[in-house]
Amino acid sequence: MQTAPIEPIDRQQSAPAAAPLENLGTIQRRKTRPVKVGNVTIGGGYPVVVQSMINEDTLDIDGAVAGIRRLHEIGCEIMRVTVPSMAHARALAEIRTKLQRTYVNVPLVADVHHNGMKIALEVAKHVDKVRINPGLYVFEKPKDDRTEYTQAEFDEIGDKIRETLKPLVLSLKEQGKAMRIGVNHGSLAERMLFTYGDTPQGMVESALEFIRICEELDFRNLVISLKASRVPVMIAAYQLMARRMDQLGMDYPLHLGVTEAGDGEYGRIKSTAGIATLLAQGIGDTIRVSLTEAPEKEIPVCYGILQALGLRKTMVEYVACPSCGRTLFNLEEVLHKVRSATAHLTGLDIAVMGCIVNGPGEMADADYGYVGKTPGVISLYRGKEEIKRVPEEDGVAELIALIKDDDRWVEP
Repeated sequence: MQTAPIEPIDRQQSAPAAAPLENLGTIQRRKTRPVKVGNVTIGGGYPVVVQSMINEDTLDIDGAVAGIRRLHEIGCEIMRVTVPSMAHARALAEIRTKLQRTYVNVPLVADVHHNGMKIALEVAKHVDKVRINPGLYVFEKPKDDRTEYTQAEFDEIGDKIRETLKPLVLSLKEQGKAMRIGVNHGSLAERMLFTYGDTPQGMVESALEFIRICEELDFRNLVISLKASRVPVMIAAYQLMARRMDQLGMDYPLHLGVTEAGDGEYGRIKSTAGIATLLAQGIGDTIRVSLTEAPEKEIPVCYGILQALGLRKTMVEYVACPSCGRTLFNLEEVLHKVRSATAHLTGLDIAVMGCIVNGPGEMADADYGYVGKTPGVISLYRGKEEIKRVPEEDGVAELIALIKDDDRWVEP
């Protein structure tokens, strides 16, 4: 269940003021409007929302429902599905009905590409948000011999976009639903490429064109994304978008992601480099880590990023020294034992320190500490206070007993 909003702090990204002393060490998030997606709110100071996307074919009703449920049960709060055809769009009605009947009403987002007005209008009846890609929503036939776009040509396509987008905007507005304007660096429209180049500016202007159409129709339930597979491009695009929105008096929440990040360790590092950099600057209201793996593998990375930045606390925070010649026990082995015994808990900070030299100081903010005092002896701490010394072989059991004494233990 989503918690209450954290009071947002207004900050101009283009010229950030020095943070008050009492706010040092905490991230001051950019102020954005709240956008409801089903029973989840993006922006408005609410906690950063975790998203993913099922890889089952939407026509497979049972498979799609199972995929959505698996992701939701491990913490994914908003689910995206692809709808490449009208049949897929209609299938969302059955998927939603089955979720309501057999599980819960999970917030759903439909991905619409390639001349998708009819598909988008149909699927808007069955989901909570529709995601469109400005570079693909209206097809622009490339010309091999083109050297420029005239203003008349540019405006003509703009008018066609407005005509095509208007019915969807009005439908979503009437239903109280949301839209994500999702720009991708790799699929910018040809006229944007000719006008602005293959640049973050082209991405931002592409998003702004669609935002302005929505605003003309008094529709502001918008979330914006500007994804790229290259981290520096992705960061620059979001930073520029935040500055431009501040200049224009816009406050739309931003969905962060590094698209096509790959798999394995590098895919996780690449996603973290982009997403965490922006979140640390206060930019971003919802995230997706896009891995070439089962979508269930994305959720732990999302929560790891948010936990590391202090934006959400969904697991135990472990503080552990890297080990050195002073370490009085096998630190890696003991940390593994402590983690195995306590990883199911939430909201705790537990420190595992190899010796008394740095232990009490470095773990001062931890709820509990496990410190090598002398060979074969462990000191257990509650905060900064040493509670007891126990034989090393009893250390983990005694730590659990201490947590139980404080009524902070739950069974796995």
